[in-house]
Amino acid sequence: MPDEHKPPPPHRLRGFWLFLIALLALNWLLVLLAHQSGQPRVTVPFSPYFIQQVEAGKVKSISSTGGTIQGTFTTKLRYPPSDSNATPTTLFSTQVPAFWNDASLTSLLRSKGVQVNAQAPGSGSVLAEILLGFGPTILLIALFWFLMRRAAAAGGGLGGGALGNFGRSQARRADPQKIRVTFDDVAGIDEAKAELTEIVDFLKTPDRYVRLGGRMPHGVLLYGPPGTGKTLLARAVAGEAHAAFFSIAASEFIEAIVGVGAARVRDLFSKAKEAAPAIVFIDELDAIGRSRQGSISFTGANDEREQTLDQILTEMDGFEPTLAVVVLGATNRAEILDPALMRPGRFDRRVAVQPPDRAGRAKILEVHTRSIPLAGDVDLGALASTTPGMVGADLANLCNEAALLAARRNHDKVQMADFTDSLEKILLGAPRGILLSKEDRERTAYHESGHA
Repeated sequence: MPDEHKPPPPHRLRGFWLFLIALLALNWLLVLLAHQSGQPRVTVPFSPYFIQQVEAGKVKSISSTGGTIQGTFTTKLRYPPSDSNATPTTLFSTQVPAFWNDASLTSLLRSKGVQVNAQAPGSGSVLAEILLGFGPTILLIALFWFLMRRAAAAGGGLGGGALGNFGRSQARRADPQKIRVTFDDVAGIDEAKAELTEIVDFLKTPDRYVRLGGRMPHGVLLYGPPGTGKTLLARAVAGEAHAAFFSIAASEFIEAIVGVGAARVRDLFSKAKEAAPAIVFIDELDAIGRSRQGSISFTGANDEREQTLDQILTEMDGFEPTLAVVVLGATNRAEILDPALMRPGRFDRRVAVQPPDRAGRAKILEVHTRSIPLAGDVDLGALASTTPGMVGADLANLCNEAALLAARRNHDKVQMADFTDSLEKILLGAPRGILLSKEDRERTAYHESGHA
């Protein structure tokens, strides 16, 4: 409800600030009273200086706590006497040696009329000491209480606001109308696309499978080397099915506070169920889904990771057969995943996304050169033959480097030479200005010919 998110009433804020100002004023007053004398207290030696001042009748009063004596002179004295820069004061302190005869000291003080106190002057009342000692703590508690109230008011309770954001999912949502990626934008991995076509059909027409008693897999694991197009394939599934797309990296679930990861998982799946049909894409699943066998930690890091993994397993087990929500996980290391993730009912459908072959690389180059004006001499088939082992991300980078190089050379269109030079730069690095002399070139030629 809108009323639940309103800030605290103005009179409550005024009362809090008045309370805070009163605490500050009280602490300032107590500190002022503690230093009201404005005189420094000098430390003097017990013998002979203190004894001499007592015998001379210049000590007015003292107070003793253990072996420490604090007191006042009858008149302001300067110590050391020879230091003209020392400030005259009536306050002093000294330490009584452990071997000193207390009876003789008591007799001397009594004979000179020195007032002996049990409590140091200026120590103040017990209440003042308590307030002075606990005043800063009270201020911190009041400030923390105020911030908590503001955070709760901003988020509608203790679960909201800045503190409540810890338990909210960090997944990025793309609405179906904003997803422009389809299977036409994914090339070179036809086998993987064929595997996922059934998922798309289920998201579009789930009743077609339910009426025959079938239960569509709610978890699909995409595994393969980096850059092969796993994320692009997941977005294409959402685009083909016109489903909401939630994407998040597995490491974003984990925080230093234990339990936050599980709360974020619950929040993510709750949003996905509300937005059904929907796809939840978890990238780098091995960050939280690695095998728990033999994992012992004394730092608590494994506890948070395992709680997050357990919550994911619980959420996937709780899917209804008719619920149009599919979880796509991507990983580069499927062999280290926990067996509990792989069992039927969870990530039981596994799709390998392997590096493309020559024909696949040619199709990928066609996709990435759609918006690039190509010269007539560009042969994408030949270029695909010279790029063995490259994946989709590498080929996309090659096309971009060729376009940038053509722009630096002021070409109207990207030529084949731009592609080949960019490929050499990617594989071998930028050209270096190392010139060989005629003798070095001749010697190198003889050396290389010996390998033939």
